[in-house]
Amino acid sequence: MTGSDDVAAIFDVAPQQRDAARTIAYRRSLRAARGRRAAARLRRRRLLRSRASMLVAAAGVLLASAGALAEQRIPVRGGLSTPTIVAAQKALNVTADGVVGPRTRAATKRFQRRNGLSVDGVIGPRTLKALGIAESALRGARLRAASAAVDPVLERIAACESGGDRTAVSADGRYRGKYQFSIQTWRRMGGRGDPAQASEAKQDRMAAKLLRRAGTSPWPNCA
Repeated sequence: MTGSDDVAAIFDVAPQQRDAARTIAYRRSLRAARGRRAAARLRRRRLLRSRASMLVAAAGVLLASAGALAEQRIPVRGGLSTPTIVAAQKALNVTADGVVGPRTRAATKRFQRRNGLSVDGVIGPRTLKALGIAESALRGARLRAASAAVDPVLERIAACESGGDRTAVSADGRYRGKYQFSIQTWRRMGGRGDPAQASEAKQDRMAAKLLRRAGTSPWPNCA
């Protein structure tokens, strides 16, 4: 081979090598791109699974909350007060928590079945009557509870003025009731009739009203 042939061979081989190098680089780039796309798809799938799991967990919490609220719904006619429900639960020998749940409904149905009532698990007027629960007694219990929440200052005044006796009347008949109201003061506070004949809860309310308006000055000897 002549010198010119050698030079031609060299220039003929070099482009082939360059093409091969380009092909290898292209294939490597293609594999890398495919790897990146596969990794991106995997990340998206993981993200979607994570979000789906979070949605399922949130739905579970909502369902549990809804179930708890459903358990606390009170199946009563007319909407009984909590003290009434507690009294019914005590009569039914179940936990007296003021919430009509499955155990209370089951106990109610058993009681209704034994007593020839409509077996619906509802604490209605007939069921209450059969349990021996009177609304008047419950109202009295609520009034006593309200009286128990008297301001400590008023408790001290009542103990000093009448010994806490709501029917007390002074020797001259001028001052009457638990807080020894005069008729004029009683009427000024919005009361009617004889203070000594009013309920204790009403006397407590009137005394609290007077205390807010005038402080302890109406009871100078017991403040």
